[in-house]
Amino acid sequence: MEYQFDLSPSDDDIKVIRDGLIRHNTPHLEGIRKQSLALYAIDEREQKQGGIYAEVWGNWLLIKFLWVDEAVRGQQVGSQLMERLEQQAIKLGCRQSLVDTLSFQARPFYEKLGYQCQMTLEDYPQSSSLHFLTKTLSA
Repeated sequence: MEYQFDLSPSDDDIKVIRDGLIRHNTPHLEGIRKQSLALYAIDEREQKQGGIYAEVWGNWLLIKFLWVDEAVRGQQVGSQLMERLEQQAIKLGCRQSLVDTLSFQARPFYEKLGYQCQMTLEDYPQSSSLHFLTKTLSA
C-alpha cells in the first residue's frame, strides 16, 4: 500500500473520505433523525439582518452558525433567534442543545441564555480558546 500526503485536497477527494465514513457509521446510527433548519431575521426591506443555522440530530439541537448584522446588534436579534430556534427544537423533540464558540466570539451571550461551558480547548487554533456549551431545553 502506498501513502500520499495532499496539502490541498479537492472537494472530490474530501467527499471520498466523508462518504466512506458515512457508510461505516450508518449501520450504527440508523433511525436517528437528522434534520437541518434555519431561521432568519428579516427587516422591512426584506433583507436578512441575521440568521441561525442548526441541525437536529436525535434529541440534540446542534447550533452551527449564528450571525447578526452589525447594524442591528444590541437590539435582541440574536436572543430572539435563539429563543425561537430553541422553541422549534423542543417541538421537534430536542432535549439538549450544543454550541461552540471561540473566545473572541459569543461565550457571554450564550451563557446569558442559560448555556453552560462543558469544555474549553486552549490555544485553539493558536491564541484563542474554543468553548463547547450545552443547555437543557424545556418547554
